Amino acid sequence: MNNNTSAPPEVGATLQRLRLARGLTLEDLSRIAGVSKSMLSQIEREKANPTIAITWRLANALGVQIGELLSSETRAVDLIRVVDAHEIPTLPGSHAGYSLRILGPMDLAGKYEWYELTLQPGGELASQAHDPGTNEHLTVVTGTVELEVGAEKRKIKHGATARYPADQNHAIRNAGKTEAKALLVVVHR
Repeated sequence: MNNNTSAPPEVGATLQRLRLARGLTLEDLSRIAGVSKSMLSQIEREKANPTIAITWRLANALGVQIGELLSSETRAVDLIRVVDAHEIPTLPGSHAGYSLRILGPMDLAGKYEWYELTLQPGGELASQAHDPGTNEHLTVVTGTVELEVGAEKRKIKHGATARYPADQNHAIRNAGKTEAKALLVVVHR
């Protein structure tokens, strides 16, 4: 451990250890965290120190606290990992009347993803076709939503689950007068 308190922490070895423990390549982590592959490589080789913003992205992508990424100490992996509500990343789609909380761990992105979708009255989450073979599972927790997949439209009521191919254009809309919430699971093939 570096005893020079004025030197920044050397996060490269820790980053590499956490990445490899999750079976991720540099390319995987780059896609999940939104950080260039060359920057990741430089950080792991201690050629660059990440900014706070990059460190936050990497910690979220790896499912760890920032402090763990900045620490050179190896600690045992918790058997139960609790992610507090304020730590869950949210994609705000306020322009379209929705918010999407990313409930699944970032290291599963591209395989299995799950979200909490909140739709304001009139809100819509419209998606382009995902990769061939991708399916979605939408469980309505409160309210009623309208689901459009290709040319077909269906109303999905509170408590019901819709399963559909997501490798074509699709949209989830709240046509009601109150907020609607749903759990959305995306399964990539």
